[in-house]
Amino acid sequence: MQWSRIAVFASGQGSNFAALAEAERAGQLGGGRIELLVSDRPEAPVAKRAEEAGIPVLLLRPKDFASRELYEAEIVAELQRRDIGLIVLAGYMRLITPVLLTPYAGRTVNIHPSLLPAFAGKDAIGQALDYGVKLTGVTVHFVDGGMDTGPVIAQRSVAVEPGDTVESLAERIHQVEYELYPEVVRALAEGKVELDGRKTVIRE
Repeated sequence: MQWSRIAVFASGQGSNFAALAEAERAGQLGGGRIELLVSDRPEAPVAKRAEEAGIPVLLLRPKDFASRELYEAEIVAELQRRDIGLIVLAGYMRLITPVLLTPYAGRTVNIHPSLLPAFAGKDAIGQALDYGVKLTGVTVHFVDGGMDTGPVIAQRSVAVEPGDTVESLAERIHQVEYELYPEVVRALAEGKVELDGRKTVIRE
């Protein structure tokens, strides 16, 4: 199982997927290669993005399976068939069960639009605005069994400006995501991220 062989999981528009695919085309993922897109919504625009990029797509509807576990077992079989070493969640709107997480423990990462542990879960940008914080940002973290609770790999702050709306703040946060996620994925693909308990170090 090679860390450099990457599967991206996404459910929606796929803007972070597109940023990662563009980074790969530009040689900015180092030896990392996106070998597969996995989506739980066959109608999602991200599937078309992947097809246009020439990246294989696995589209599975969870409702076609008797349980979440059987759905994920099908995914794991395909990941193992392709020798995938790293799972990158990019707007994948499902909680992962141990069926998928156990064989990819420490090899599954997610990006979240806040400075975790603040504003975990849904609508993180709206939560930040409602709370009145002056700084929010982006977190890339390992995935564990909780909701945005895994060890933090990298964070970058974004200032909340007077008069910000969810849309205006989201636009600036997304721009940071498109820069930060490829940087972290490259470090992971190159084996430069060390995890010790909850602490991570990215080696140069």
